Amino acid sequence: MNASSIHFSFELFPPRTPVGWDKLPALASALAAVQPAFFSVTYGAGGSDQNGTYDTLIRVVEQTGIETAPHLTCIGSTRAKIGALLDRYKAAGVTRIVALRGDLPATAVSSEAPGELRYASELVAFIRQTHGDHFALEVAAYPEMHPQAANPDADFDAFRRKVDAGASGAVTQYFYAAEAYFDFMERCARAGITIPVVPGIMPITNHAQLMRFSAACGADIPRWIRLRLEQYQDDKQALQDFGLEVVTRLCRTLLDNGAPGLHFYTLNQAEPTLRLWRHLGLPMPIPGS
Repeated sequence: MNASSIHFSFELFPPRTPVGWDKLPALASALAAVQPAFFSVTYGAGGSDQNGTYDTLIRVVEQTGIETAPHLTCIGSTRAKIGALLDRYKAAGVTRIVALRGDLPATAVSSEAPGELRYASELVAFIRQTHGDHFALEVAAYPEMHPQAANPDADFDAFRRKVDAGASGAVTQYFYAAEAYFDFMERCARAGITIPVVPGIMPITNHAQLMRFSAACGADIPRWIRLRLEQYQDDKQALQDFGLEVVTRLCRTLLDNGAPGLHFYTLNQAEPTLRLWRHLGLPMPIPGS
């Protein structure tokens, strides 16, 4: 593994409390110390407010000087509102965007998606039509299938439409079976898709939280991992040590077999990601160098 040729990135979310905002500078600085290619910032608190995304982005850039990409969703919005956001980001110096459909209401299906743009592929096409190649556009990929997709083929077709619309790269939903990623990449190769698809990595630090997230997003927890996590759920240190070994092996397998990088879902905690970083033996730049 040649770490110098691999791109690493970190996802943050807009803080939800005054304490979270106070902690943001230290969080961003700690993660920036390992010099990621970029940060991404999710769409508001719970996906409801783009102002939180913008404010977080500006603070992270001011604190670290590292490129930061906002998540931009199209559900429930209009071309005019999305266009205004794009202009705002362009004026702020943003050159990378994570383009997503966004979460549907709990009672909706994809055919009922509200707003003028119903799919991420339409959002990508709109951004390309209005801003050309100014923005690098990252999109989502689901090696284990989006939970709302009708079937794996329909899900892959949705991904292909995003690529055809002008996506620059993709970041996957997290997973714990490397075979899911490799199978997805084989499907991409057969379809002639060549954009980089970066695995999304979720450190394991909390049993209940991981189960809740995974149930919501459709990420599979292999039975052997789930049983061990259940065993350790009342022993925080044992659970985190086990999770570290599991995710370290996953990352090494991915990188050793051609993954172009890793995108870490930090959950606004620096140490679990940095602990994994150190365990992988990734570069720790000397401050001021």
